[in-house]
Amino acid sequence: MPAQPKPDGGNRAAITVCVILATLMQALDTTIANVALPYIQGSVSATQDEIAWVLTSYLVAAAIMTPPTGFLSSRFGLKRVFLVSVAGFTVASMLCGMAQSLVQIVLFRILQGSFGAALVPLSQTVLLNINPKERQGSAMALWGVAVMAGPVLGPVLGGWLTEAYTWRYVFYINLPIGILAFLGMTMFLKEAPPNAAVKLDWFGFGSLSLAIGAAQVLLDRGEELDWFGSGEIVMEAIVAGSALYLFLVHTFTAAEPFVKPALFRDRNFTAGTLFVAIVGLTYYASLALQPPYLSNLMNYPIVTAGLVLGPRGLGTMGAMMVVGKLVGRIDTRILLGTGLGLTAWSFYAMTGWTPDVSQTTIIVVGLIQGVGLGFLFVPLSAVTLSTLPPAQRTEGAGLYNLSRNIGSSVGISVVNSLLTQNTQINHAEIAQHVTAVNRAFEDPMIAQFWNPVGAAGRAALDAVVTLQAKIIAYIDDYKLLMIATLAVIPLLIVFKKPSGGGGADHAGGMEL
Repeated sequence: MPAQPKPDGGNRAAITVCVILATLMQALDTTIANVALPYIQGSVSATQDEIAWVLTSYLVAAAIMTPPTGFLSSRFGLKRVFLVSVAGFTVASMLCGMAQSLVQIVLFRILQGSFGAALVPLSQTVLLNINPKERQGSAMALWGVAVMAGPVLGPVLGGWLTEAYTWRYVFYINLPIGILAFLGMTMFLKEAPPNAAVKLDWFGFGSLSLAIGAAQVLLDRGEELDWFGSGEIVMEAIVAGSALYLFLVHTFTAAEPFVKPALFRDRNFTAGTLFVAIVGLTYYASLALQPPYLSNLMNYPIVTAGLVLGPRGLGTMGAMMVVGKLVGRIDTRILLGTGLGLTAWSFYAMTGWTPDVSQTTIIVVGLIQGVGLGFLFVPLSAVTLSTLPPAQRTEGAGLYNLSRNIGSSVGISVVNSLLTQNTQINHAEIAQHVTAVNRAFEDPMIAQFWNPVGAAGRAALDAVVTLQAKIIAYIDDYKLLMIATLAVIPLLIVFKKPSGGGGADHAGGMEL
């Protein structure tokens, strides 16, 4: 990437503020929409598994558009790409807020994810380019605070905006932030000359994008269309499989492929890429499950739900600050094992939850889960990228984030599909025992409200059975997330220590 001219102190401060605003805007959107999901669901008349598309469409678009960021900034100029990304993200956010249907909001979230994908890597690049070496550490620390503040502020801010105004303001909030960042960078950020000679493997990029997109649509629509009983799902599976086959053949035969196979000869990188996919799967899936649980099953007001979910981000922020100082001093495998243990314990605790669980329990378990996540992200990015040759680290960081985003979108789709499917199965099993001859109905207090003979009694009974079926379905999802977390523990023995001892300077994996 071309070198960025070093600005003076005043311009450097202004650029830093604008870059941090852009980072904060993108980081906020990882969690701010989650708490408003039940309200968006009602507004656009979506089912439980359909509303998950609001999250997965954003993640998939971001996953696809992250790897080409380096090419785009080299080919067209870093400032130009950054400004287009900020403007596009801001406009797409406004369109999300104005959406009137599920199709519209999903399409606009795809746009938002496509433009937002470049914000984090370009923010890091700008801060490193405008600061001399002795100031780069403090600049990246400020950037890290913005990245970590997003998941903390997201649920609280999203809950307050939804309660005080409507869910649409969780997207409108990006307008003033985006305008400030755009104007500031237009005025203060200098453009480095573009490099017209840089090339991108368009066939590799296109085939991988098609494979990811088709597979995600298959996962999102499968439950609704009865999986492979539907011609559409079969066609999407064929497209995904064919595109993946073409991508793999091209990767191993092209002179300059989009993804270089040599990267995966490094066992730390290969294990870390798989590891972060599972971490993304469990983290984002739990973020998608919690707001509907609090709002629909426990009848929490939206502000209360946001406040209850906020401490999870505080736990992550605190743990990241501590672990950042421990990386390089303590064996990374111990830090990762601690993070996995805390995360698995939090999911185990959730398997015992019912709608009667106390706020204190939810906050404590969420806080511990956040701490576990903090113990995972920082050392994982360091150990994954530190053993790669310096020339391959940028490409490695792009694939690392691609893997995390794919894992996240797949996790959300799977847990929501299972939630819908298991709710129906559990409802059928419980309903077998709800008959007119059940002796429990001889109790006048029960028969008064749940008399299966009358229409009102049957409706009340169905509501109770559905509630219990959904509680069990949530427990099943939390069990799955716990098992997935424990399943990656054997990967810890694969990691080796970097020979140079460095690697803690890679912030690429800190994006949440």
